[in-house]
Amino acid sequence: MATNKNSTVRRRERVRRSLRKVANGRPRLSVFRSSKQIYAQVIDDERGVTVAAASTMEKDLRGTLKTGADKAAAEAVGKLIAERAKAAGVTKVVFDRGSYIYHGRVKSLADAAREGGLEF
Repeated sequence: MATNKNSTVRRRERVRRSLRKVANGRPRLSVFRSSKQIYAQVIDDERGVTVAAASTMEKDLRGTLKTGADKAAAEAVGKLIAERAKAAGVTKVVFDRGSYIYHGRVKSLADAAREGGLEF
């Protein structure tokens, strides 16, 4: 029986399928953006483990940010994820934007992660 998937699920699967082709063993920097928060994870798909994670829900970030849903919050999470990934020994990743367009908060997080030392 055929299943109907909505456009965001199809878009996310299409992005991840193309990332698997070009990953060459590099971990994936995955971004999840909700209406109130933003989350980032560095995932090693070969081992199936999360190497590093950061979000606006953490206590040290919540106290310094006005809200978890703006570009400043995304930049803070990007810097934090880059710092944690480098501490775990990861410097090269592939960027998984999920079903989101590369714009606004997603782009701010990516730029801050690049400034923090991650290569993608």
